[in-house]
Amino acid sequence: MKLNSKRSTLHRCVSTHGSVRRPQEERPAYHDESRPGDARRADTPGAYMFASRQTDPYLRRNLIAIEPKDHIMLRSAKEMEGYAVGATDGEIGHVKDFYFDDEAWVVRYLVVDTGGWLSSRKVLVSPIAVGTPNWEQKLLPASISREQVRKSPDIDTDKPVSRQHEMAYSGYYNYPYYWGGAGYWGGGMYPNLMMPGYGGLGSSYSYPGSGEGQREMARRESARHEQEDPHLRSCNAVIGYHIHASDGEIGHVAGMLIDEQTWAVRYLVLDTSNWWVGHQVLIAPQWIKSVNWSDETVAISMTRQAIKDAPAYDPQAALNREAEDRLYRHYGQTDYWSGHPVREEEISRI
Repeated sequence: MKLNSKRSTLHRCVSTHGSVRRPQEERPAYHDESRPGDARRADTPGAYMFASRQTDPYLRRNLIAIEPKDHIMLRSAKEMEGYAVGATDGEIGHVKDFYFDDEAWVVRYLVVDTGGWLSSRKVLVSPIAVGTPNWEQKLLPASISREQVRKSPDIDTDKPVSRQHEMAYSGYYNYPYYWGGAGYWGGGMYPNLMMPGYGGLGSSYSYPGSGEGQREMARRESARHEQEDPHLRSCNAVIGYHIHASDGEIGHVAGMLIDEQTWAVRYLVLDTSNWWVGHQVLIAPQWIKSVNWSDETVAISMTRQAIKDAPAYDPQAALNREAEDRLYRHYGQTDYWSGHPVREEEISRI
């Protein structure tokens, strides 16, 4: 995806999770997929951790459940605004926004308003620290303490967050750098597995991107990009951006759907009500041709007719894999969950 010269890599968005740090001696043994009966490696796409979760009470309590690839859980960023974020010793505050990476389209930080206990200071909470959400109570537990939050680097969330700010933040919490690897999070797919002391869920495995060599590479990369524009963007700020199809304007961004396991932005919700009343459709970030952040426009390669004929999105209905499959086949796109190309005879007119 091409971005204009004023490229930023992170934007604010809303999402949810939480986890509690576990003592070193209680960590579960690493499961190697080459051994019969063991779970597949947890740092690869679609990895399962059922064996570990079934035998280890800590994983059952605190790690985000990584489900089979045909099970999806997407959450609306808009709906998650206002969710409480809990520390290990009390409440931190409430979610106000998210920052997402505009190259990988992954949520990197929750923007949390701390309320009265920190004079409404806004702080960043990384999905690395967020564990299993309590959706009924609208609570996102995080494996950090209120004291850690109070002493954390002061970052002005109303201004762009630079890579230097991110390095200071990661250094304070002792998190590995998420950039520089082949996955969404370092060398893997799931932020929870980057918690300090968790080498792929076991002491015998070094999580990709967590070694000093990888950290030095990340520092050098940061120095190279020091003069570039910031790398984070706000989810809230993108709401309202105008969408341009290949043959004209088609609507505006009305929301985002976030993968609750990887924190990837899976879809932009496109509102076409100016042309077709009440009609909303989904557009994956991978289908975006370019974004002009200064003009607040998003260009996609599909025609207006193709978008009009696309399966409608109902925010009140659960989005299952079958519905996603219909959407991808309509546009003739390769899905993200299997990697199999769509057959030519199944491609709709775009």
